[in-house]
Amino acid sequence: LGSVIAYFTSAKFLLYLGHALSTWGDRMWHFAVSVFLVELYGNSLLLTAVYGLVVAGSVLLLGALIGDWVDKNSRLKVAQTSLIVQNSSVILCGVILMVIFLFKTQLLTLYHGWLLTLCYILVITIANIANLASTATAITIQRDWIVVVAGEDRSKLADMNATIRRIDQLTNILAPMAVGQIMTFGSPMIGCGFISGWNLMSMCVEYLLLWKVYQKTPTLARKSTKVEASELKQLNAKKESDVKPAEGVQLIIEKDASGFEPQQEKEVGCLARIAEPFITFRDGWVAYYNQPVFLAGMGLAFLYMTVLGFDCITTGYAYTQGLSGSVLSLLMGASAVTGIMGTVAFTWLRRKCGLIRTGLISGVAQFACLILCVVSVFMPGSPMDLTVSPFADISARLFENEPLPTIASPEPEMIFATGMPNLLNGSIAPANGDPEMSPEPVPLISVSLLFAGVIAARVGLWSFDLTVTQLLQENVIESERGIINGVQNSMNYLLDLLHFIMVILAPNPEAFGLLVLISVSFVAMGHIMYFRFAQKSLGKQLFVCHTPDPKAAPDSSPPGNTSTV
Repeated sequence: LGSVIAYFTSAKFLLYLGHALSTWGDRMWHFAVSVFLVELYGNSLLLTAVYGLVVAGSVLLLGALIGDWVDKNSRLKVAQTSLIVQNSSVILCGVILMVIFLFKTQLLTLYHGWLLTLCYILVITIANIANLASTATAITIQRDWIVVVAGEDRSKLADMNATIRRIDQLTNILAPMAVGQIMTFGSPMIGCGFISGWNLMSMCVEYLLLWKVYQKTPTLARKSTKVEASELKQLNAKKESDVKPAEGVQLIIEKDASGFEPQQEKEVGCLARIAEPFITFRDGWVAYYNQPVFLAGMGLAFLYMTVLGFDCITTGYAYTQGLSGSVLSLLMGASAVTGIMGTVAFTWLRRKCGLIRTGLISGVAQFACLILCVVSVFMPGSPMDLTVSPFADISARLFENEPLPTIASPEPEMIFATGMPNLLNGSIAPANGDPEMSPEPVPLISVSLLFAGVIAARVGLWSFDLTVTQLLQENVIESERGIINGVQNSMNYLLDLLHFIMVILAPNPEAFGLLVLISVSFVAMGHIMYFRFAQKSLGKQLFVCHTPDPKAAPDSSPPGNTSTV
C-alpha cells in the first residue's frame, strides 16, 4: 500500500496526470474549433482551411523563437506562462464563439457584416495564440522536464516517453468522442461553454500539479541558460561579432565621458533588438543543422509529408470509396490500439537492441506495412486514373452554374447533419437519396488494403517517433533543448504544410493513388536519412544486436555528443 501511495504522489505520476489533463483539453479544442468554424461559415471549409494555414505558418516561422524563449527563462516560469496563455486563449475563444452563435443574425446586419468578419479574424488569431502556447508547453514538458525527472536513468526516460505517447493515443480518440456527444445532443453553444469551463478548471489543477512536480524535483530549479564555450560549436561561430560590439560599447562610453553624443548607444540597442528575432531564427536553424542527430530529426519530419494517416484527407477519400462512418470510427479505434502497441514495442526493442537499432527496426516495420498501401493503388476498386484532370469536376460545375458539393468532414455526425451522402450501405449514394441513381458498389479490396497498411504501419511509426524523441532528449545539450525542439516542430509543420499543398494540387479521388505513392516515397527517404545517421553513429556495430546496459546505453549517443544526460 505504501508503494502505491508513493507512486501516486511521485513527480512522475503527477507529470502524467498534468499531461493527460492538458492533452484532453487540447484534443477537445482542436476537434471542436474546426467544427465550429464550419458551422459558422455555412458548412464551408474556408475558415477551417485559413485556420490550419495560419497555425502551420506561425509554428513554422516562430518555432525557433518559442524554443529560444523556453531556453532563456526558468522552467517554472515557462511552464506556468504557457499554461495560462494557452488556457486563457481557449476560454476567450469559447466566449467569443458563444456570442457569435447567439447573435449571428444581428452581427450579419451590423456594418454590412464586417463586424462578424472581425469576430472570425479574432477567433482565428486567439486560437493561433493558444496553439503557439501549446507548442511551448509541449517543448518544455515533453522535451525538458521529463528528462530532468527521469534523471540519469535512460530506461526510465524511455518508459516515461512511452507512457506520454499512450496518453496521447487514448485522448486522441476519447476526447473528440466526448465533446462530439455534447455537441450532438446539446448544441454548438453548449459545446463552447463546456470547453471553456473545462479549460478554466483544468488550468487551475495543472498549475497546482506543475508546482508539485517542481517541488518534488529540486534539479528542475537548476537550469543552464548560458552557452558554454565548448557548446558554441553548435551555433554560429561569432567570435569576431562578439568582440566588435564590446569594443563599440567601450568606445561609446569613452565618447560619453568626453562629452560626445550619447545617442549612438540607444541607436545600436534599438537596431539590435529589431535584428534579434531574425538572428535567433537563423542561429536556431544553424544549430539544428549542426546537431549530431540532425539526420534523425529530418527523418522524422519527412514522415509528416504523407496522406497515409487518419486526418481529414484520408477520411474524406474513405467516404468516396464507400466506407461508412461507423466503420471508419472502428478503424480509428484500431489505429489507436496499434499506436499503443508501438509504444510497447519501443520499450522492449530498446532494452534488447539499444535505442538507435530500435529506430532502424521500427523504420523497416513501418515501410514494410506501407507496401500494402502501394499494392492497394493497383487493386480492383482503386479509382486511380491520371488521365482525369484534378479540377475537371470543379470546372464543369462552375461552367454549368451548379453548386459545389460540400467537402466531407472527418466527423460522421457532421456528414449526416449537413446532408452529405449516406454511405452506410457500403456504396456511394447521391445526396438526394434516390436509389435509382446509385452507382454500382465500389469493390472494397483496394481501400481495405490501404487501411490495413495504414493501421499496421502505426506500430513502427510510433516506435520510430519515440526513438527520435529520445535521441533528441539525450543528445541535445540542456541550454539548447528549447530552440532545437522548436526548430524540429517547425520542420514537422513545414512537411505537413507541403502535404496539404500536394492535396490542393491533386484533390480528386482519381489522383489519390499518386499521392499514396509520393507519401510512401517520402517515408522511404526519411528512413534512409535515419539509416545514414545510424551508420555514422554505430559504424560496423550497426547490425550487431546486443542487450545494452539499461542506464548507460552507450550506443544511443552519436560520436561527438557533449550531453551529460
